[in-house]
Amino acid sequence: MAIEKAKNESAVKASEERAFNASQKEASGDEEIVLSIKRCAKVVKGGKNMSFGALVVVGDKNGKVGYGYGKANEVSDAIRKAGEAARKNMVVVPVCGSTVPHTVEAKFRGSKVLIRPASEGTGMIAGGTMRAILGLAGVVDVLAKSLGSSNPANVAKATFAAIKMMHSKAEVLEKRGKI
Repeated sequence: MAIEKAKNESAVKASEERAFNASQKEASGDEEIVLSIKRCAKVVKGGKNMSFGALVVVGDKNGKVGYGYGKANEVSDAIRKAGEAARKNMVVVPVCGSTVPHTVEAKFRGSKVLIRPASEGTGMIAGGTMRAILGLAGVVDVLAKSLGSSNPANVAKATFAAIKMMHSKAEVLEKRGKI
């Protein structure tokens, strides 16, 4: 009897926590995608200690996107920490209509990415990690290719390096002194 009551209380507490987290995400207006979850096992005297690492991308589909990596002993805690880190590392993606302003090629360690603008109606032609990042940034039409390593962490970092290399038309004209 007491065990059933404890189970019910923990289930109610968990559902309240999920509702609270959902309301927080709705208030911020950000969407979250988990790119990868890694498991690590540390062998100790009593057996194996498991820990988890999560790579998460957060974006508002309106030109702002960020990524974060979180580690914890539970998967849910790792995802929560990664989401918090992603919200702290948001960057602005210059968007020209529904696509990116110009072609960019960036590299991070073994991963290399190529992002090209596409005509309207093309859609998003990109691999998994890049598709998630560019989709949460609000880019609709883009041609992207991931070259080299397919490690999600390195592809994400290379994609963000490419995003940071992009400049809008107004930024370029201002830099040249034409405005």
